[in-house]
Amino acid sequence: MLFNSLNFAIFLPIVFVLYWFVTNKSLKLQNLLLLLASYFFYACWDYRFLFLLIFSTFLDYFTGIRMFDAKPGMKRFWFWLSVVVNLGFLGVFKYFNFFSTSFAAALNLVGFKTNPVLLNVVLPVGISFYTFHGLSYVIDIYNNKIQPERNFVTYSVFVSFFPLLVAGPIERATHLLPQIKKERVFNYAQAVDGLKQIIWGLFKKVVIADNCAYYANMIFNDAGAHTGSTLVLGAVFFTFQIYCDFSGYSDIALGTARLFGIELLRNFAFPYFSRDIAEFWRRWHISLSSWFRDYLYIPLGGSKGGTWMKIRNTFIIFLVSGFWHGANWTFIVWGGLNALFMMPLIVSDSNRKNLEIVAQGKLFPTFRELISMLLTFSLTTLCWIVFRAEDMGHAWTFISGIFTPSLFTVPTILPVKILVLTAIFMVIEWVGREQQYAIANVGITMPRAVRWGFYYAVILAIFYFVGTDQQFIYFQF
Repeated sequence: MLFNSLNFAIFLPIVFVLYWFVTNKSLKLQNLLLLLASYFFYACWDYRFLFLLIFSTFLDYFTGIRMFDAKPGMKRFWFWLSVVVNLGFLGVFKYFNFFSTSFAAALNLVGFKTNPVLLNVVLPVGISFYTFHGLSYVIDIYNNKIQPERNFVTYSVFVSFFPLLVAGPIERATHLLPQIKKERVFNYAQAVDGLKQIIWGLFKKVVIADNCAYYANMIFNDAGAHTGSTLVLGAVFFTFQIYCDFSGYSDIALGTARLFGIELLRNFAFPYFSRDIAEFWRRWHISLSSWFRDYLYIPLGGSKGGTWMKIRNTFIIFLVSGFWHGANWTFIVWGGLNALFMMPLIVSDSNRKNLEIVAQGKLFPTFRELISMLLTFSLTTLCWIVFRAEDMGHAWTFISGIFTPSLFTVPTILPVKILVLTAIFMVIEWVGREQQYAIANVGITMPRAVRWGFYYAVILAIFYFVGTDQQFIYFQF
């Protein structure tokens, strides 16, 4: 069930009405409703994998309690049981064929002819996300940061809450569980704010991402036939596609959760206005970046062991992050490129230089800030080419095709309407960059007619451009 589908447009109001008008007198009933609605939401993708979700949830619920109540030796046993089983499921469904084909290819290189053993399995939607939900919970209990949740329904809602179930944000027990356990009262202002964020997320997805996707796919699918300038345009289209697709999903997820009185972790903070790669990764997929920081980078020693340790740990988390995205060498190289672009900042100890919002309190950036943003955007776009490519050969064909004399010609594909829409979108994002999302405070000081005129324009654009339901990119991860 896609957020941008008619099915979801029917599903959401039904759950909302039942939640606030039927079960509103009982927290237990509200949580039970959220759990049943979440399982129904997930079953609409593929009911066969609902068992896997429930099993993973029960495993972490059970091992969390056993770990907390156990003596030190058994505590370690229950911890590793949860980690190994969870990562084992992830490995079989997501990575088995990758390792099998890579191993067979390595044997063929040294003269041993062999065919890989492949599994004909479908990747369960959201498995990377809900697995990381459970792992963070188990790790926090093991490190004595939290106590286990002993109500199974409450814990299950933490793992399976439908707005975040299939593509995040990746929540933490310390942030979400207390909200699930607390009685919730309808807040009109919070609900209106949620609706505004849903509308903005739909605009990003339907108007910007899906239209950019059409031209990005056209250019990437036949990279060898296009001029260098057209390839650059294709890369830029994908850069906006993946941002508006994924951050649009996150906006809809956060807005939907807010309709039920729940605040989820922010996942994007206007990353394309970053002035260096380190700032970009503090603003892109924040819940995943912070997860790797807290559960991998810091346990490895973080930044405490000198420059060499910082370099090593940075490469580890970016390579693992790339591998988390998918079983393809393109994702691993993508992670490596990002780590490589981080190195000047790590070596010069300037990776935490740009912590504040760019041009805060100002309408325009300085010339230096503008150049820094353009350079960071260019490096990011280069990385996205590798991310989008089918394989490394495809990536090389695309990138090498850019650096030809045809780079300085007019692109053969030039959709002016989409370019204008994207430019308008970026202006709105720039104006709203100090807010939680771009239109959070739009029109507050304007006359009501102007404010509602803006909202109607956004909604009309969504209906004008809506077509075939396009799946969100991050569902594949």
